Amino acid sequence: MRVGVIRGLVLSSRGFLRLAVASCIALFLVVTSGAFVRLTGSGLGCENWPSCGDKPYPEQGFHAFVEFGNRMVALVGIVLTLVTWLASRKVVGLSRYAKWAALGAFLVAAAQIPMGGVTIALDLHPLAVLTHFLLGLAVVALSAIVVLEAWSLVAGPALPAGPRWLRQLVSWVGLPMCAVLVVTGAVATASGPHPGSSDDVDRLGIAITETVYVHVRVAAVFGIGVLVVGVLLWRLRHSYPGIVRLWSFLLVALVAQAVLGEVQYRSALPWGLVLVHVFLAAMIWTLSLALAYVLWRPPAALARQ
Repeated sequence: MRVGVIRGLVLSSRGFLRLAVASCIALFLVVTSGAFVRLTGSGLGCENWPSCGDKPYPEQGFHAFVEFGNRMVALVGIVLTLVTWLASRKVVGLSRYAKWAALGAFLVAAAQIPMGGVTIALDLHPLAVLTHFLLGLAVVALSAIVVLEAWSLVAGPALPAGPRWLRQLVSWVGLPMCAVLVVTGAVATASGPHPGSSDDVDRLGIAITETVYVHVRVAAVFGIGVLVVGVLLWRLRHSYPGIVRLWSFLLVALVAQAVLGEVQYRSALPWGLVLVHVFLAAMIWTLSLALAYVLWRPPAALARQ
């Protein structure tokens, strides 16, 4: 088994994979807890940064504890990205893609610290909040790449899947379309009834009916694209069954998201449903990125040996 050494500590390839998965899960929790802060109106629960009032910790109040809790979750995520990056430098056989992605994940995660301060200093300006959220998704994407590369280290790599034009279609058309879907969804949320605080917070000045109108149409185009890709991937079901299963997970998440989006909009956007919607958005983004990536660099576990 391939091993790496970190200051005298032996780390197996499977150990690194577990570390990468733990880091990715933690970063998912950071995105979700950040959405929880916004949707419960706790964005200014700690009115300054990095302290929480006069002390470095909250003394009382639900909003303060929610905001401070998000900071602690984010700190755990940043520490895990740092440890993952340091570990990646010493693991024998790990690809340079994994090492650069691990470094990028740490740097972008660390950038979230001052971005959080800027967001509070700007009294939760919607563009600052939007940037904060999108940076979180960027970190999750980079972390997912590390997981996939670590998986290939354990299971071995397989040859690229399908014709080159299919891989390019998914990567250069499908993935940017997914990014547009996420951004329009974030703009719709910024236009909704959840400004992030019970205090007076500036909004985008765009009616939610207008933002949802655009978002729904982007979702329809993306959904049709996912179905088309599924038809094309069906030809690979015998040679790459794992990739087809990954696509099916994306389809299930997309259908669940569409149903949830309709329900939440018709029920006046209750924050609990919006929170699940944000989580599914992060899941769809990650699955889309993973699907595009494994078409080029699939772990052998996704292919039929």
